[in-house]
Amino acid sequence: MATTTDAPDIPHVIVVGGGYVGLYTALRLQRRLRRGEAKVTVVDPRSYMTYQPFLPEAAAGSVEPRHVVVALRKVLRRCQVVTGSVTAIDHPRRRLTIRPPEGGEFELAYDHVVVAPGSIARTLPIPGLAEIGIGFKTVEEAIRLRNLVVEMLDVASSSTDAAIRARALTFVFVGGGYAGVEALAELEDMARYACRTTYSLDPSLMRWVLVEASDRILPEVGEDMGEYTVRELRRRGIDVRLATRMDSCEGGVVRLSDGTVLESDTVVWTAGVKAHPMLAATGLPLDDKGRLRCRADLRVTGDDGVVPGAWGAGDAAAVPDLTKGDGALCGPSAQHAVRQARLLGDNLVTVLRGGRPAEYRHAYAGSVASLGLYKGVAQVYGVKLRGLPAWFMHRTYHVSRMPTLNRKLRVLSDWTLSLLFAREVVSLGQFADPRAEFRRAAGR
Repeated sequence: MATTTDAPDIPHVIVVGGGYVGLYTALRLQRRLRRGEAKVTVVDPRSYMTYQPFLPEAAAGSVEPRHVVVALRKVLRRCQVVTGSVTAIDHPRRRLTIRPPEGGEFELAYDHVVVAPGSIARTLPIPGLAEIGIGFKTVEEAIRLRNLVVEMLDVASSSTDAAIRARALTFVFVGGGYAGVEALAELEDMARYACRTTYSLDPSLMRWVLVEASDRILPEVGEDMGEYTVRELRRRGIDVRLATRMDSCEGGVVRLSDGTVLESDTVVWTAGVKAHPMLAATGLPLDDKGRLRCRADLRVTGDDGVVPGAWGAGDAAAVPDLTKGDGALCGPSAQHAVRQARLLGDNLVTVLRGGRPAEYRHAYAGSVASLGLYKGVAQVYGVKLRGLPAWFMHRTYHVSRMPTLNRKLRVLSDWTLSLLFAREVVSLGQFADPRAEFRRAAGR
């Protein structure tokens, strides 16, 4: 295994992960470090960062999918970007192991490491889920889900078999958090529009089902606004099942814990996330949920105190919430991740210059959620909004958080064009297997 080292007089900072924390930490270091003061390397399996709050709109066609991702190499011009997976971190030796897309593994030496691989979908051993389920954490999944929904509309409009049509027009979403509610609401809105304008289908034939194991959805916006969201979804004909679990979905036959059995070719799993499993290969202190144990200043800490040179933030870190006290931790949200990343960058610069890092302190401002075009729900600084004002706040807030002016303007242009022209509802489902037709032509 090859090992790469740097000149001993130039500190090397490696950022593991190119998501919210990784990108914003590297941006902060890039802006604040003087030339030659330190070298910064970002390692991620993807060469781009995905702005996940816009995935529902990308799936619904309101935003071009390319505009919700940010190319790491384009914005981190003063950093080295390595495309690969970190398979191990040997912190006592200050070495981490990287597996690139091609070729053998190699090691990189570092002085400081920011461990921010983010989270992955938290799945359960439900029969059939691995075979037919689809997640909603990446832009690839958003594109695939959009294609699948439109493909099912194609199937239903072309079939004379009532059973086939009913199965194609049944869409099941499991998980009542942001991802599940926003994805379902945006896609239902798109599909209803498509039924009216493109397909000879009665929108009432569609069956959209939201399955949530707890007795409420969107807990981040408050109980009353969550109840309003349930009423709004049900008013649109969406079947919201609270205190209900999916027991199996083998062969597209979905069985729910309340005894309901339905057939569907579209099962979307958005029932929570968990810390990235690569953290177990770091040897760094973890809590009972597999997250890095961190101090409020974002340094990793163990039973014996601070682990020098190790930092964490975002979904992969258990960071104390000083605004609440009593052992409270910051929630896994983009709001905390972005702010923690900026402070982490500042703290790293401070430590490199011999200073003391500051503590993270941010009172959660509130939450906003889109429920489709011109519809939303929000609770910000105690102010509750619904309908058009909430939808407008959702778009305004998230475009302001979108990295780079380039991407902000592209998203705004998408929204402007969608106001002037009709939606494009086209299935490009062949993207899932683009070589299928060529294989058939080649006789394979």
